[in-house]
Amino acid sequence: MSSEPLTADYRTLITNSQSLIIASSSEQGTAEVSYAPFLEYQNTYYIYVSQLARHTGNMLRQRQASIMFIEPEAEAVNPFARRRLVIDCAVGEIDKLQAEYAQLLDRLQDRFGETVSVLRSLTDFHLLALTPLRGQYVAGFGKAFSIDVENGVLLPANH
Repeated sequence: MSSEPLTADYRTLITNSQSLIIASSSEQGTAEVSYAPFLEYQNTYYIYVSQLARHTGNMLRQRQASIMFIEPEAEAVNPFARRRLVIDCAVGEIDKLQAEYAQLLDRLQDRFGETVSVLRSLTDFHLLALTPLRGQYVAGFGKAFSIDVENGVLLPANH
């Protein structure tokens, strides 16, 4: 069976999403969950987040996070088998002095409008790059696949 339809399926989850769910870990090792609007660009997910949010501090300290895209409940045939994509990521910060900083914020503003323009004027916001390390796509019961994140290719889950 070709993995092309499943690859298109998980890519559709990303394309149809404006935000991603973030799992991070506190200094005490407590799991914390949040979300952020994102920009996908050159196989990296960019988020613009306030240092006032717990997940920002967690990611800046730990330099790692997991993100998830999940099928909307209203579209799911069975709530136990919602399609979902989980990606473990390395976290880096794009410094305000880097040339790509303004370019990426321009792309975020093109995607999300004037809200980004307002956020750009606030000093507590950080532009974070979430670079995929490994991923898993669950297409339903008994349909779990690992993802070769460099090539976007699905592999059997136990790979």
